[in-house]
Amino acid sequence: MASGKEIRTKIKSVENTRKITKAMEMVAASKMRKAQERMLKARPYGEKIRRVAAHLSHALSEYKHPFLEKRDQVKKVGIILVTSDKGLCGGLNTNVLRQLVNKMRELDGQKVDVQVTAIGSKGFAFLQRNGAQIASHAIGLGDNPHIDSLIGPVKVQIDAYNAGEIDELHIAYTRFVNTMRQEPVVEQLLPLSGDTVGSESSRWDYVYEPDAKSVIDDLLVRYLEALVYQSVAENIASEQSARMVAMKAASDNAKNVIEELKLVYNKTRQAAITKELSEIVSGAAAV
Repeated sequence: MASGKEIRTKIKSVENTRKITKAMEMVAASKMRKAQERMLKARPYGEKIRRVAAHLSHALSEYKHPFLEKRDQVKKVGIILVTSDKGLCGGLNTNVLRQLVNKMRELDGQKVDVQVTAIGSKGFAFLQRNGAQIASHAIGLGDNPHIDSLIGPVKVQIDAYNAGEIDELHIAYTRFVNTMRQEPVVEQLLPLSGDTVGSESSRWDYVYEPDAKSVIDDLLVRYLEALVYQSVAENIASEQSARMVAMKAASDNAKNVIEELKLVYNKTRQAAITKELSEIVSGAAAV
């Protein structure tokens, strides 16, 4: 059995750890509220532009944008992977990476090549370790990334799609459901499908000014930017929520460990006192 001094040292160490996890939990809770506000502000714009762009895929227009045309044969797929830059957020990154691996295995079984854009250092490091084909990456974006910092890496995939180097573009991220639940998803960005808002029977037509080509070209690029930014905002909110929950669990576990160590310390101390009394009594009896 460990000595009382060793147990006291261990109790002190766990108490210090608990103070750190408690502080991190409070910081994550504060950041989570701000991240949720940014995410909720971005959602209406993202959803609206998604609906308009999807309606365009059904619209009767003299101009058909490449983003709206499904390729006859899919030979290569691009995936944008969104993860966090920091750890200590439970299974957040593990779950979305598992979804990514499953998707890549599915595509590999169909003899389809994959190139990935990594947003977040955790996903970037994972892809490097596993020898994946990385087209571009962005790391160290912080808690409030600007859309300008995302356009460069994403444009690599868009240019590859326009050049015919990839035939589909997907995005993998963690969707924020609530504080206790975050859902890893893999969604298709390109080619744009109207399935997200309805079937082809509900056609919409538009009046374009100055012309259909310039309007649709600009709108669909904005659509992609909005979708990627919305995904990053959702991922950040999910990250802070997962970190808050993970740090609360760590604090609770530390509290339980401290209570158990104190119980062991009291038992050890009681045993030492009992032994000392026995020795005194034995000595007195011998005299």
